[in-house]
Amino acid sequence: MVKDARMIVIVGVGALGSHVALLGRNLAVEYKLIDFDRVEQKNTLSQFHTRMGLGRNKAQALAQGLQGLFGLKVEAVPHRLTADNAEALLGGAALVLDCLDNGASRRLVQGFARAQGVPCLHGALAADGQFGRVIWDEHFGIDDEDVEGQPTCEDGEQLPFIGMAAAAMVQCVQDFLKDGTRRSLHLHPGGVVAVT
Repeated sequence: MVKDARMIVIVGVGALGSHVALLGRNLAVEYKLIDFDRVEQKNTLSQFHTRMGLGRNKAQALAQGLQGLFGLKVEAVPHRLTADNAEALLGGAALVLDCLDNGASRRLVQGFARAQGVPCLHGALAADGQFGRVIWDEHFGIDDEDVEGQPTCEDGEQLPFIGMAAAAMVQCVQDFLKDGTRRSLHLHPGGVVAVT
């Protein structure tokens, strides 16, 4: 197991991040979930959020769901990640999982991870759900969304692909925690390709 891999911070708990938290629930780690957004009805189609969480902060609603369903104690941070609070919110992480959907926030995560030497695994989904990436930071290039605020996989049609991407991300985390292996992947609805 990787030394001191106790705190995993998931930044962004929408389509990808909420399913990563769900599928990673059995890992012997502590989780911190960071997301400023609120659960909307449309989120229940593609995210691991329920109608009971409607109107609530996503990080808090997900933490409560994981506590209620599985007994997990998860720290929820209901704030937007900014340059002013990145150290406070990401500090203490043994591993950061970037599950964001915009370039500006990804740059904050990447900048912090690189400056602090914290391992960072990025997960990214195309807005149409036809392509995904699970890439370690040293190989990750940030793409900005075509349109600012562009929704990702909102209608639920791509839920199986979102689940596939989340499962791939959790498997990469498991491998890393076990022996330090850093596998990066490209995904499409028909399969997974290892990135070397």
